[in-house]
Formats: sequence, structure tokens, C-alpha cells
Amino acid sequence: MRQSTASAADSPGTAAIRPGETLPWPAAGSPTASRWLVTPAATVEEQLALDEALLEAAHDGRLAVPMVRTWMAGEPTVVVGSSSRIDEEVDREACAAVRARIVRRPSGGLTVVLGPGCVMWSVVAPLPTDAPPSIDRLHAALLDPLAAALLMAGRPVRRRGTSDLALATGGNERKVSGNALRVRRAAVLYHGTLLDAFDIGLVGRLLRHPPREPAYRAGRDHASFLANLSLGQVAVDHAVRTAFAASTACTDWPVKRVAELVRERYAAPAWNERFA
Repeated sequence: MRQSTASAADSPGTAAIRPGETLPWPAAGSPTASRWLVTPAATVEEQLALDEALLEAAHDGRLAVPMVRTWMAGEPTVVVGSSSRIDEEVDREACAAVRARIVRRPSGGLTVVLGPGCVMWSVVAPLPTDAPPSIDRLHAALLDPLAAALLMAGRPVRRRGTSDLALATGGNERKVSGNALRVRRAAVLYHGTLLDAFDIGLVGRLLRHPPREPAYRAGRDHASFLANLSLGQVAVDHAVRTAFAASTACTDWPVKRVAELVRERYAAPAWNERFA
């Protein structure tokens, strides 16, 4: 399991492809398209379980093409990284006051707050085992196309830090997207947030200042550091679909495996509280 951390090189750019290295998802306009999964209405725990179930399918060879999707939590929910220590990153009393559940995702990185107005996006793809891409290349290959699609939608967004997208606004760069990944030998799950019409003040109430941060944050608090895209969910979805050429829609998803993962992991205190 890989964890996203702040990079010493905090400037945007595309990581170089190593000799023989290939990536499994197509560029926008490619005749070989990803699939767009029409995500069912589900709890946050079920959505996280679906990401992992799709990763398992890709790793086992049962998912031949990249699967792309978006979803949104119906209520405020705190999602910690796979190795996050809850009490270091989260104000439990504040969460209890607004009845925000604390759940743990399968990928690395720091804690995020979800809820209405925060669009979640995921890409699950098989990886070539003969020449797997580097972690830096994966970050670039997923975030650069999305930044380009958001720019086409009218928002001056670029990749910052290791796995952020930031919007240039009012003379500052403010984070609109935080992302994380989980890599298995033959597949990758890449997922994250796209703040669009979110209550940013809620983040400062529920989360402590993060234990580590990218250089471009410069010590700013959550309210001064975060911003909304203000595009609307339809436009955000279109940007995600455009970024990964997800032209073909599908509705099949692993219902039974998702239920098992929720029961065994995502709704289980032993998983969610394992690093208090």
C-alpha cells in the first residue's frame, strides 16, 4: 500500500516515462476508451468497498479496461488514510457534534472531509507487470489529464505537491483536489476529492492542522488553503470523463463483494479504529 506524501519538488510537471513503460488508460480522444461506471446510490462505506472491489477485479484480470466513476456523500463524513492516526488528524468531539462518521479508506494520504458539494472521483486500471510505472508517473498520468480537462472547463487548475490540484485565485494557489492511490502488482486505484460547492468551513471544524503539508500550503489553515471549483456536478463529471476518455457507460458492479468488504472492513471498528 502506497502513501502520498508532500514532495520536495513542489512545482508542477509530468514525470518522465521510463524505457518500455506504458500506461493502461487512453488519452482524451483515443479510440480505445475507458468505461464510465454509473455508480449506485450507496453509503460512504459501500463506495470505498466498491473502489477496493474494482481494484481486486483489475488485479485478478477480471477488469480489462480502466473503470472511471464519480460519487458524492450525502452527509458529512470524515475519511482517514489507511495509515492515518485518527487523534492526530481529527477532532472527534467536533465530529460527534455534527454526527460525522469516521471511516478508513484503502489508500494512503491524509484525512479528508466529504459531503454534499464534494465530488469524489476514482480510476481503477490494470497495470503492465513487465514495466510498471513509477509512483511519480502514476500521479502525473492521472492528475495532468484531469487538470487539463478542468482548464478546458474554465478553471486554471494545475498539479501541485505530490497529489494535489490547485486553483489560482486571488493571487494565491488554493487546493481544490486531494488524491491518494493504492498500488497492487497488476493494478492501481487512484481516487480523491474535487471540491465544487462544499462547506469548506466544515473542514476546519472537524480536522486538525495536518501533520505534514506540501510547501505551497505555507502553513495556511484549512479555510485559507481550500477553494471550490464552482462548476456544478454535471461539469465536474464531464471533466473527469473527458480526462480519461470514459465514453462508454456501464452499470455492472460487484454487489456481493462490496457487501462482504463493508461487513469485514469498512463498517468494522477493528478496521476504522486500528490507528487511533
